[in-house]
Amino acid sequence: MITSLSSPTLPSAPASTTTLAGQVLGPDGTFRPGRLHFGARITEVEALDRAPDRWIVPGFVDSHVHGGGGGDTMDGPEGVRLLARQHARHGTTTLLPTTITQTWEQVMAALGGVREVMEAGGVPGGADLPGAHLEGPFISMGRLGAQPPYAVAPAPPLVAEALASGVIRAVTLAPELPGALEAGLAFAAAGARVGVGHTLADADTVTAFLRAVRGAGGRVAATHLFNAMGGVEGRAPGPAGALLTDPEAYLEVILDGHHVHALSFLLARAAAPGRVVLVSDAMRAAGLGDGESELGGQPVTVRGGRATLGGGALAGSVLTLDGALRRAVQAGVPLAEAARMLGAAPAASLGLRDRGELRPGLRADVVALTGDLTIESVHVGGQPIPLDRPCLEMP
Repeated sequence: MITSLSSPTLPSAPASTTTLAGQVLGPDGTFRPGRLHFGARITEVEALDRAPDRWIVPGFVDSHVHGGGGGDTMDGPEGVRLLARQHARHGTTTLLPTTITQTWEQVMAALGGVREVMEAGGVPGGADLPGAHLEGPFISMGRLGAQPPYAVAPAPPLVAEALASGVIRAVTLAPELPGALEAGLAFAAAGARVGVGHTLADADTVTAFLRAVRGAGGRVAATHLFNAMGGVEGRAPGPAGALLTDPEAYLEVILDGHHVHALSFLLARAAAPGRVVLVSDAMRAAGLGDGESELGGQPVTVRGGRATLGGGALAGSVLTLDGALRRAVQAGVPLAEAARMLGAAPAASLGLRDRGELRPGLRADVVALTGDLTIESVHVGGQPIPLDRPCLEMP
């Protein structure tokens, strides 16, 4: 369960209320000139006749991020702190440190590291951490993608041990694995979003799995839709087809220009209005530029914003969510809708009802953007995030 850690105490409100004027994105999905007043929480959205050329949107929520700034979830507490600070500089005010498939002992140690950071009050100068995303090891050995070969079936003792960590907010499962349905129901009962990914399952298996989890009151999702799962064909719709046609599934998309074609992204948008969730799937090299790095102990090379393993396979991304926002707008999505893919939709997918919109009473997780969608300022729980370098990267 994550009950004890799901609503961490917000930092004390600043001595004086912060105000930001600009085009404010309202809960109805439209921008209007206004002035936002906030301490640790939003206190007022004041309507104005005119406002500066600045876009004010809810802070970004990244439900799938392995690393950044040289840090990785699997490193333990210091790695989590590094990645939380790196992504906050790019507008991510909430994130789930995400595991990779390793030995069970390493996975549990990583979850323990996330818990240690959460119990210490989070990351000053970084994104808020409402839990972790357990992406491995309950995935298919036949669809590892860039994950190391330590996949295992979700046996009940392992599921129980993972849940006992107290930090699981999202999980990825391959539905064809023995015990996957029972595991999905257990994670859903504990409040975790249940994602389908890294799977060889056919469409019927995925559809039945999604219906069962939803029928038990769980929230369901696609783990990086189109990646590490079969494609959509006329006679074989595969996992992607089942996820695209599910009436409630949220659809993670890595919009970095490498993982998913813009038209595939627009297909997801058309199939699931309001339920596309842009994620970074970022690795430790995010923010470090081109060069050599690693993912789960595997050597990775980053060139031109593309991260690959030795054989050329994609190895996660070096994306930050401000870049994903700009790519969505470039694909033709209105800014207000693109901002929902980074705020309201992921927050809803994770059951986080205290963020994702700009309205009184919610957390003051706020991003201000210039007219060309460059990050101007970021506030996490009302606290300003230092922007010590330009936030202009768009891999």
